[in-house]
Formats: sequence, structure tokens, C-alpha cells
Amino acid sequence: MKDPVLVIMAAGMGSRYGGLKQIDPVGLNGEKIIDFSLYDARLAGFRKAVFIIKEELLFEFQEHVFRQAEKYMEIEYVFQKREDIPEGFSVPEGREKPWGTGHAALCAARSIDAPYAVINADDFYGREAFQKIYQFLSNVGNEEKMSFAMVGYSLKNTVTENGYVSRGVCKTAQGMLKGIDERTQIEKRKSGISYTEDSGETWIRLPEDTVVSMNFWGFTPPFTKELERDFVRFFREDVPPKSIESRVFFFLL
Repeated sequence: MKDPVLVIMAAGMGSRYGGLKQIDPVGLNGEKIIDFSLYDARLAGFRKAVFIIKEELLFEFQEHVFRQAEKYMEIEYVFQKREDIPEGFSVPEGREKPWGTGHAALCAARSIDAPYAVINADDFYGREAFQKIYQFLSNVGNEEKMSFAMVGYSLKNTVTENGYVSRGVCKTAQGMLKGIDERTQIEKRKSGISYTEDSGETWIRLPEDTVVSMNFWGFTPPFTKELERDFVRFFREDVPPKSIESRVFFFLL
């Protein structure tokens, strides 16, 4: 089994943030969120990281991220492009953005022949998360029935006092992930943590210990082939990819 690789999705611009938050400093000494993730990942055992970025942002990442990170990890990068679509299809008129999280992961996974973890560049995950996913990927084995993993978090640990967040609300049973519902507006309210789907007209309460996803996944190479097939199906049917039969573990932090 080859050493696990860390895949970092850094091509998004942050529509609410209004800028490139992946390289904005947040620490007392100018550290960026991704600096903390790379440090924690290296301590957990990861020795190689593959960044997914926009081609026009290469200089910024080379100057502000790669130059420092290359001192202690092997760094590679791939570009996520809107024009990277299955053969026989075309980009719809008016489409400006790339094709989302699945497409971003696929851009990197095509060049990886080892188990890999996938994270967002602008989320803080904590060292324990990297330790757990690295341990899983190092021991997943070669099973006929594919096994993947997700690091899950208690909702109360992922909300903010400043506005709302988007989270994947998970359905779990006996340590297994059964499904995820994306909630794009979750916030703290006087009545408790709640989400709305109608711009605040109504609010639905969520228990504080609800398991949520912050996009920290662990995959094995066979997943890449399934992702390719589902990307084609996405274009053919114009609907999100259907789930493949797999086992998904989750780690609660």
C-alpha cells in the first residue's frame, strides 16, 4: 500500500467572503488556515500534498503557500478548468464556474495512485482529524467492496457567532455514514442552532450533537474510476451523480 496523499481544494473564490481567503493570514505571525492544515497533516504522516487551484492564481499560491510548504512536504498542483469535461459534451452557454467539489477532487485524483484524503483549503480541521484519516487510509487494505471515510464533527463545534455556515447534515448508524443533506444556512439563534431553506421565513432546529460534514474525506484509488463515470453521467443526465455502493466510516470530533 502506497503512502496516503493529501488533496487540497483551493480553487474557490468564496462568494460571501469576497476574496481569496485561502491565502489570507489569520494567525498572529501571518499564518494562513492552510498552513495549520499542512503542519497537522505532516505530523500525522502525510508527506505529499496536491493542490487544486485556478491557473490564474498559480503565482499567488507559489509565493504565499508552496514556497514555505515545500520545505517539509512534496507539493504538486493541478488546475481546475471549466473546459475539462467528458468527451462528446460541450460547456453550456453562460457557464462561468468550474463543476464543483466532485470535479475538483477528480482533477487531482487522476494523477494519484494511492489512497488520498480530500480537504478544503479554507477550513480548520484540527490535528486529530488528520491523524484519524491517515490511520484509516494506511490500513484500509484492498477490499472488493470499496471502503471510504469521512471525518464528522459535532454541529456545536462548527458554527459561529458571526453569521451563518453551510454544512452537510449527516445520517449515521453504528459508525457508518448513511446519507448527507446539505444545509446552506445554519446559524446560532436564541432558540438554538437552526437552519432555513426559505431565506429566514421559517427555521428548523438541529440538535447540538448532530453529526455534520466539513468536507474531510478519505478515498482509495478505485473511487476515481467511479467518479469519472459519474462525471459523464452528470453531463448526460444533467443531474448530480448517483451514489455508488460503498461503505463510508466517519470519525466524530
